[in-house]
Amino acid sequence: MELCPLGKRGPEEKQEPIWIEAARLATPVGHPFYEHLNRLLSKRGFDTFAESACASFYSKTGRPGLALLVGYFEGIDSERGIAWRTADSLALRSFLGFELSQITPDHSTISRTRRLIDVETHRKVFLWVLGMLAEEGLLKGNTVAIDGTTLEANAALRSIVRRDTGEGYDDFLRGLAKESGIETPTREQLARLDRKRKNKGNNDDWKNPHDPDAQITKMKDGRTHLAHKAEHAVDLETGAILAVTLQPAAIGDTQTVYETLTQCGGHVREVAAHAESKAEQLNPEGPAELVLDKGYHSNDVLVILKDVEVRSYCSEPDRGRRNWNGKEEEQSAVYQNRRHIRGERGKRLLRQRGELAERSFAHMYETGGMRRTHLRRHDNIIKRLLIHAGAFNLSLIMRKITGRGTPRGFQGRPNVLVLVIQMLIWFLTDAAQQRRSQSTTQTVTFQKNVTSFRLPHLCLIPGAPLFGN
Repeated sequence: MELCPLGKRGPEEKQEPIWIEAARLATPVGHPFYEHLNRLLSKRGFDTFAESACASFYSKTGRPGLALLVGYFEGIDSERGIAWRTADSLALRSFLGFELSQITPDHSTISRTRRLIDVETHRKVFLWVLGMLAEEGLLKGNTVAIDGTTLEANAALRSIVRRDTGEGYDDFLRGLAKESGIETPTREQLARLDRKRKNKGNNDDWKNPHDPDAQITKMKDGRTHLAHKAEHAVDLETGAILAVTLQPAAIGDTQTVYETLTQCGGHVREVAAHAESKAEQLNPEGPAELVLDKGYHSNDVLVILKDVEVRSYCSEPDRGRRNWNGKEEEQSAVYQNRRHIRGERGKRLLRQRGELAERSFAHMYETGGMRRTHLRRHDNIIKRLLIHAGAFNLSLIMRKITGRGTPRGFQGRPNVLVLVIQMLIWFLTDAAQQRRSQSTTQTVTFQKNVTSFRLPHLCLIPGAPLFGN
């Protein structure tokens, strides 16, 4: 009996040629979303802008440009995933300008490019996209909402060390156990000792050596983790992100709102200064109204907003009866904000804040894949967030042009069209058959009148028309 070698599929297996002419290679069919996006960016001159903005970081020769926009549109959280997806997808190759014979960049090239280009250049790209929004009429900058969320850091709690001595957490607990008279403590004894301590997760005492910017905080789901805080300024008239900041996770909302509002105002004024005549509705003075949730409510915040002539709509927590002796300025600001939020416009703006601000978080961090950061230190993470926010704003333009803001949004369009056509055919066929055949009329008797109508027969068989005969 003759034995076949492993891997041989049979005598009819065809030997592939070693050399293939480039002219014989199949032309890849690009994704319709990326084709529209490429035409939009080419029309606006994105390549020329990017080359001029990054000219100081490169020599005259180099490889084709990279686009971290893929991370947002494909929902990929890591740069390794972006590199793998770019190499695997013909549509992304076409979008990024790589030919079939070219090798796409690996994750080390993407990481090196991110580290090479500074934060201000990434911010220029974000502002360039804001200029596109202004020209499309999708940027007003008059009524702004600010909200924050926590991002899980790429660091583990078990790795934290003391800031003063560099001692690990387990070694610190063993030292406490020896001071209490336990020479060789067990894991249960250490856990019991640690459970009774107060302020054991104080960020003034502990840090992670791999990511010193990460801080111990409670996440949205109740877990305690090392995290960062991202804060968005969102245009409540269009849903566009006007500014995104990254700050320490343990700092309260009443302290972080100032930096986000300052950046938001600067971005709006800069875009208004360079905007064309199409952006007539853009407020050149910056935000005139600010909508906040109750986490931002404090006397200092409301007084400062009143001093800078920004109308506040901040939800007020129930603090009971307050003593305003010697605090006339704070009382005036709080009562003025209270009148704002109790009006019809204030209630509507607070509802919009809950919708649009949370929507930006959902798109960037849930479907966008950035709820857990794969980068460390704020200067690296904010670069990725700026590109992510720019891609989110680009999706608003794509939604206006094509009706879909992401590539996955195009997946259901043919199915919906086919379903509508099928339902239309079913209803027309059913109506024609009812006209040809003699239909039965059933009578339903009510208390005072009698109404005659035809009852359609519902068909619940899978694959069959919804309305049968």
